[in-house]
Amino acid sequence: MTPGNSGASTPEDDDPFGYLYADGQANGAQPPSSGYGYPNAVNRVRTVGQRQYGQQSPTAPYGQVPQQQGTFGQPNAHYAAPETLPGGAPAGRRQSQGGGRGPNTKGLLIGAIAVVAAVVIGIGVAMLGDDSGKKDDNQAGGADPTVTQSDEPTPTRKADAKGPEELPKIDAKALRLEGGAGTATDFKGAEADGGVYVTGFNQVGARVTWTVDGIQKPGSYRLNVRYGIPGVDANATLSVNGKANTGPLRLNNFIGEAQAPKGDWEKGWQTTWAPVNLNQGTNVIEIACNDGNQCDAVLDQVWLSKG
Repeated sequence: MTPGNSGASTPEDDDPFGYLYADGQANGAQPPSSGYGYPNAVNRVRTVGQRQYGQQSPTAPYGQVPQQQGTFGQPNAHYAAPETLPGGAPAGRRQSQGGGRGPNTKGLLIGAIAVVAAVVIGIGVAMLGDDSGKKDDNQAGGADPTVTQSDEPTPTRKADAKGPEELPKIDAKALRLEGGAGTATDFKGAEADGGVYVTGFNQVGARVTWTVDGIQKPGSYRLNVRYGIPGVDANATLSVNGKANTGPLRLNNFIGEAQAPKGDWEKGWQTTWAPVNLNQGTNVIEIACNDGNQCDAVLDQVWLSKG
């Protein structure tokens, strides 16, 4: 050594950039190929075990990247994959096959939603079925108290295809007239067509006959007769299918407002009725003036009604 220049014998005196200066070059400094720029530069070393992965090796020349143990993406000679260890890799750390893709979370989410929906629907159906079968604790097999009766009327059985029976009505002038009976229009008040009524009935042997067709049901009916009298009572004999009734057909001058003054034919129009038993189909009804009858009356209309 020369005075003022102690050389590069100690690490703290080493200048890594000595080759850049004139005095460094004069002392033989060169660009680093190993160690520091000066010849015989001291390499910095560390105790075994202190080196950390990823840091620059102190044994590599300054400015150079120390050689890694393996190229990125290639197996390292000092590295052993977990799969090669006894028992293989831990179950929680195994990667799925197929290019490193993770689990199909979208499919799992859809499946979970479908399962939840199915459970909810099942619960709803079960609850509805359970409620429909419940009964009030206070009832013993009765109907559900929450069910109300319908306000709609109960359907009725349809009427007979033939409809309700329409009983016939006829003007007396259209009946078969016998025994001196005839027609007239001498006084008003008759309701028959044209105001025509049957007269000449006030003699023994006079009679009117009505042949009735289309009786649907046999049984008891009423024979109604509209007649006129001159303010005095009268009567006649009523026969059905050749059989006379036990009592006469009364042609009375009824009391009250209907009572007519004697001799007044226009105010003497009144109505009477008598029961008759009819067969199904055709029946013959006869009104006659026989011996013992008081027949001073005229006949206007005749009709049947239910008894």
